[in-house]
Amino acid sequence: MRALLATCLLAASLVSQDTIRIGAKRFTESAVLAELMAQTIEAHTELTVEVKTGLGGTMICWGALTTGELDIYAEYTGTGWATILGQTDKVTDPLRTFFEVRRRFRDEHDAHWLEPFGLNNGYALVMREKTAEELGVRRISDLVRHQRDLQVGFGNEFGSRIDGYRGLAVAYGLDFANLTTVEHALAYEAIEAGSIDLMDAYSTDGKLLRFELRVLEDDRQFFPPYNAAPVVRGETLRKHPGIETALAKLAFQVSDLDAQALNYIVDAEGISPADAATAFLEIEGLIEGTSASAAAARRAYVRVRKSPPIPGSAVASRPGFLELLSTEYGRVWQLLLQHVGLTLAAVLLAILIAVPSGIAIVSRRRLRHWLLGFAGLLQTIPSLALLAFLIPFFGLNAWTAIAALFLYALLPILRNTYTGISGVTPDLVDAARGMGMRPQEVLLHVQLPLAMPTIMAGIRTATVIGIGVATLAAYIGAGGLGVLIFDGISLTDTNLILLGAMPAAALAVATDMLLGRLEAKMRSPGVS
Repeated sequence: MRALLATCLLAASLVSQDTIRIGAKRFTESAVLAELMAQTIEAHTELTVEVKTGLGGTMICWGALTTGELDIYAEYTGTGWATILGQTDKVTDPLRTFFEVRRRFRDEHDAHWLEPFGLNNGYALVMREKTAEELGVRRISDLVRHQRDLQVGFGNEFGSRIDGYRGLAVAYGLDFANLTTVEHALAYEAIEAGSIDLMDAYSTDGKLLRFELRVLEDDRQFFPPYNAAPVVRGETLRKHPGIETALAKLAFQVSDLDAQALNYIVDAEGISPADAATAFLEIEGLIEGTSASAAAARRAYVRVRKSPPIPGSAVASRPGFLELLSTEYGRVWQLLLQHVGLTLAAVLLAILIAVPSGIAIVSRRRLRHWLLGFAGLLQTIPSLALLAFLIPFFGLNAWTAIAALFLYALLPILRNTYTGISGVTPDLVDAARGMGMRPQEVLLHVQLPLAMPTIMAGIRTATVIGIGVATLAAYIGAGGLGVLIFDGISLTDTNLILLGAMPAAALAVATDMLLGRLEAKMRSPGVS
């Protein structure tokens, strides 16, 4: 038996060692670059690759790389310089920036920047063409005289970065009076609808080919170069040196126009990042053969590269909700099961901890104040912050999501258990004791049955809350219905958002009704 167990563990270890985990941030180009790397590695080595897309942002990916949860992800030199290394010196030379970032990452973090892909996807500020023309705005410095009147929507990350608005405001003397935070993918729809006048963009965004927008000139050359390149853990590279040889095939192969075309066919035409990457690799001769599943992607990419759409003239071709449901049914079902699994595991774990704790604090006042206070404090932590905090302990997987959901489920179950037990009429407890029942028997046969409806109400609340919060599991690559919601937000596809949101809402309603009926059946006669 021990030999069998040892063999299984060894096999699992070997499988794990031969599986390379590649991460991608929550925007289209990052997912495409991740697929380019994954397919190139699999085509030119014996390794298998697992791709985790939709991860929250720079520090999520970087943190996962440093802890070993990821082996590779695509990063940008300007981001590495300013956000990860925390440099505030102005840099404009792409070559100097790359070599300095590569040296410091290698020496300080044992993380290796391989040869760049070729594209430079920098930050930019954009306005509707019509609005910019009316106001006479062509350069970022022109914004100063209009900063009290413009409605500005910047992404979360851009707004907080030193190479984003924080530094930009100092460099240009900007202080926008009407500044809001907008999810980057949704900002395009907002600016098109006129809800905002100014937003941040990535210079290779495919959506710049869809909307009539003016990219403002960075006349003070504030933004550093953002050349994309694979960043690999040193340990991974030492174990698998073939990775560097394989990824060298992508060096300087992806131009700005190539990247924008790939981003466009994903954003506007519904091509998956995997198919877009396959099409590019096949066309460039970087992998052998022609995949039937990527045929539509090849046609779309060739068309866009040969004749880019005129901004404002292209209309996104999206399948309707029913059509989307018919094609994505299997995926929806799989993600729904993941969602149920995450929530169920967290709530069951919370029940095992919170119910005994709720019973224990009935007679322990000091412990009661401490536990209820701690559980209440957990409720005040924003869910995304809690997920990010737990990543170093559990990694980018379902355990992190379960741990977060477990912590959120503690308070309603703990409080309702305490309330239910302490609310049992003292006369009934005294009568039971007078009949010769021991304390454990009083608890099992009197207090718990009478308190069970209240305890069940806490479990019901915790479960419904958990179903809603579990959508954020996608933020760390842990699956669930939030994957569809985040994908829909990234692609500004309302039907895709609904495909994730509607099952989540239906699951919450159905669960609430089911647990409500169970709660009602548990109510004893005379208990209201």
